[in-house]
Amino acid sequence: MLDTLKAPLRAQWQTSSLGQRWRALPARDRLALSGLLLFLGLVLLYLLLWLPAERRLAAAREYFEIQRGLHAYLQLHAPQARATQGRPQAQVEPERLQGLVTATAQQQGLAVERIDSDGPGAVQVSLQPTAFPNLLRWFGVLEGQGVRIEEAGLTRNEDGRVTARLSLKVGG
Repeated sequence: MLDTLKAPLRAQWQTSSLGQRWRALPARDRLALSGLLLFLGLVLLYLLLWLPAERRLAAAREYFEIQRGLHAYLQLHAPQARATQGRPQAQVEPERLQGLVTATAQQQGLAVERIDSDGPGAVQVSLQPTAFPNLLRWFGVLEGQGVRIEEAGLTRNEDGRVTARLSLKVGG
């Protein structure tokens, strides 16, 4: 099967102008060009296969280290979270929710980008990029005030900070 494919290709190569030029070259030039083609092939192999794989591996290692740090942080603070789980929480009045969210965010060093009312006792909040530990501390403050996080959308930025979109509601 392979021989049936080789024969027409060889015949086409021998009759082509490139094949005729190749055969007209001195043996030393053919050897130099073959070496150059081999070198270029290896460079292309490196640039197209090896380098992207190496970059993806480095990015995966960096992501793994970030996740490992997050896991360690969560493990460290898990007992504190369990301790607050059974505690009765304060109850904030629904009309004060927006002011409470803004004030506590400023106290934690967070910048509120946008806040929208989402019905009585509920708001949608978008925060500017911030450090993740600051965001977690703010979550604890809000929950201590009786604010429940209904939905959270977190996006990790290039600089290691996170952008948060939250749906908050009054009630523990």
